[in-house]
Amino acid sequence: MVDVGKWPIFTLLSPQEIASIRKACVFGTSASEALYVTDNDEVFVFGLNYSNCLGTGDNQSTLVPKKLEGLCGKKIKSLSYGSGPHVLLSTEDGVVYAWGHNGYSQLGNGTTNQGIAPVQVCTNLLIKQVVEVACGSHHSMALAADGEVFAWGYNNCGQVGSGSTANQPTPRKVTNCLHIKRVVGIACGQTSSMAVLDNGEVYGWGYNGNGQLGLGNNGNQLTPVRVAALHSVCVNQIVCGYAHTLALTDEGLLYAWGANTYGQLGTGNKNNLLSPAHIMVEKERVVEIAACHSAHTSAAKTQGGHVYMWGQCRGQSVILPHLTHFSCTDDVFACFATPAVTWRLLSVEPDDHLTVAESLKREFDNPDTADLKFLVDGKYIYAHKVLLKIRCEHFRSSLEDNEDDIVEMSEFSYPVYRAFLEYLYTDSISLSPEEAVGLLDLATFYRENRLKKLCQQTIKQGICEENAIALLSAAVKYDAQDLEEFCFRFCINHLTVVTQTSGFAEMDHDLLKNFISKASRVGAFKN
Repeated sequence: MVDVGKWPIFTLLSPQEIASIRKACVFGTSASEALYVTDNDEVFVFGLNYSNCLGTGDNQSTLVPKKLEGLCGKKIKSLSYGSGPHVLLSTEDGVVYAWGHNGYSQLGNGTTNQGIAPVQVCTNLLIKQVVEVACGSHHSMALAADGEVFAWGYNNCGQVGSGSTANQPTPRKVTNCLHIKRVVGIACGQTSSMAVLDNGEVYGWGYNGNGQLGLGNNGNQLTPVRVAALHSVCVNQIVCGYAHTLALTDEGLLYAWGANTYGQLGTGNKNNLLSPAHIMVEKERVVEIAACHSAHTSAAKTQGGHVYMWGQCRGQSVILPHLTHFSCTDDVFACFATPAVTWRLLSVEPDDHLTVAESLKREFDNPDTADLKFLVDGKYIYAHKVLLKIRCEHFRSSLEDNEDDIVEMSEFSYPVYRAFLEYLYTDSISLSPEEAVGLLDLATFYRENRLKKLCQQTIKQGICEENAIALLSAAVKYDAQDLEEFCFRFCINHLTVVTQTSGFAEMDHDLLKNFISKASRVGAFKN
């Protein structure tokens, strides 16, 4: 589940709008534009609209999402964007649409006129089913289902792979040594292009001044050249940053090469690399790599679900993979990249699968599945013997040979006992501070130390001048030393009012004696 709320631009939307989002993309030179698809397949855009990149048919910026009628119901599969920006997407049906900046014919329509609304890219692609699109700074690529690659747009460094440096006004098949080979993945740096074959070979072309093609030199390439240094491995995924490249093998090994000004290669220094180097992310197998051509940031996710980031991090340089607290690579770009753009089309598919924890929560006090009833204060609470045995030492022994399906409970009140059983299902408590005192008693009785801590937290959060003495008494009674210290401090800090409450007047003699003695030791009665 991707949280679009981590992207600053999405804070402009209402909670209802955010709840409807199923796919999303944040793009633009300052992460100032966004596109999203709703649960009923409508497409909306909002933001600054540089170079007509919102595709709304005009050049107006908008903070209120506008619907792109021409794309509604089209089911977007792949989406990418350039630096102009221009936007390129393909649908589930394999059709390609483009709009936005077109100064170098990167929209593929044979002109250099701005594209103010999404238009289907036809020439050469009309007969192809496109499965993936990729944009560099001002060039575009499309991968067809049959493994053929097409490129067009800006070509000053050979990034279109045509063998010249002339701009390419319409989609052209990338051939030379890719001829009769099957490409399964494509990626673009600012002015370079990469492709992965079905046999794990990697090819690069275009600008190579920082070694981002991985060929062992820094000469530009006008046609695809194989990355020979990776001959002994089988690459599954490839991604490009501004001027660096990451590759992931079928064995979960990560390789990096190219520009390293911000440590984006993760080698521990800032030296550029002309050839791929193996990068260690602890000793775990890597399952996903992430980078995008508008940033100098890298990220990876391991088999154990750990997400690492390195490179440019809010202006700082992180030169080795750094463990984050995120659960997906997308969050790295939302929180650390400059600009905070998405490295891929975010997918926020609804997940109706319940976790084990969620399933257990739903079964608490459910008479339909329960095999045990607790009778407390004349009311029933429904539970499951096996869960209680698993979760609580007390029940493990008390229910072992007990074949009754009703247990009467008189030692504790209904709210307290219900809260205790609910805690065993949910790991949390929802009680008032006063009732939590009763639960603290139960937790002490059953030797449930974690529950004891939770009760103390709840009590601390609900302390006031009126109940401070009662809570202090409870803390002493149940040997909750941390809570006792907390309540005592609170009483000292509010001494004048606390000594005027009924709780203070009715205080147990021994407790009062101890309280006065301890208070005088900390200087509470000095003028």
